[in-house]
Amino acid sequence: MRYDWTPLWRSTIGFDHLFDILDEVQRTAEETYPPYNIERLDENRFQISVALAGFAPDEVALTVEQNVLTLEGQKAEKDEKTFLHRGMSTRSFKRQFTLADHVEVKGAHFENGLLVIELQREIPEAMKPRRIAIAGASAGQVKQIEGKAA
Repeated sequence: MRYDWTPLWRSTIGFDHLFDILDEVQRTAEETYPPYNIERLDENRFQISVALAGFAPDEVALTVEQNVLTLEGQKAEKDEKTFLHRGMSTRSFKRQFTLADHVEVKGAHFENGLLVIELQREIPEAMKPRRIAIAGASAGQVKQIEGKAA
């Protein structure tokens, strides 16, 4: 089921990116080919495994542009074959993944019919929490102005 966001466009300003993301999520939920897994390896490392049986590395393109990871496959039919049963699909596809800020693709490789894409979140030093030293007098520099014994 697809939703029409047009009524909300008329009454909102500056939420274009949000509606684009909602449309992308809707469209992605409708796509089922090729199947994939997304794993969290630790707090800042992720892995996407895409089942690409029958595809060679030169038939697959992986690109990143503005936080969108795009995987495209184009199978070149070399010979006209007569199949009695064709259970493995080798049709062309385009699959997109929206990456969070500061998530970078570290590499990709084929392993047992799977394309494995390695991702890592690298937060810049300026955005990491840091401890701020509080300036003040240390205990050795404190002077007592007046003091009476009780």
